[in-house]
Amino acid sequence: MKKKFSLFIIITVLSFCFVIFYKGLNNPNIYAPKIKDKKNIPIFEAKDFNSSAYLKSEKIFEEDVFYIVNIWASWCVPCRIEHPLLMELSKNQSVKLIGLNYRDNINNAKKFINEFGNPYSQIIVDNEGTLSVEFGAYGVPETFIIDKNKKIIRKFIGPINKEIVEEIKLIIK
Repeated sequence: MKKKFSLFIIITVLSFCFVIFYKGLNNPNIYAPKIKDKKNIPIFEAKDFNSSAYLKSEKIFEEDVFYIVNIWASWCVPCRIEHPLLMELSKNQSVKLIGLNYRDNINNAKKFINEFGNPYSQIIVDNEGTLSVEFGAYGVPETFIIDKNKKIIRKFIGPINKEIVEEIKLIIK
């Protein structure tokens, strides 16, 4: 009797665990906050990708145009997938693309740009990952739309796709 009761308890506990894990797998836990209010871009000083000189944010965002800030890294597989779409966006004269190279080896990042092309008008380096956090990023890739008033008006988590490119084009018209 004691053996049957122990077996019953073990099967019940395992069944309970299975149900909990199964429910967890079917419940997406991706948190993507909405930007309700326009947020100011952070004030920062960062290293230029090509010259290693330090640049202030006021200098990077000085023109009266829309900006797209794209956080990327050479080791990021989704960054490779979205790169051709960034190349397409870079042809639009009403927007400037700023690349924020996230926690990357500079030589690998330069190989990435040489191999796939450079859609960015400016690339800044974020070796520690702190500047990305100041923008509000959770990882790579992430893309931010900044309006002419230097406010973040839209954020895209993950790689951009054709639908997002069309949405961006509508925003920057």
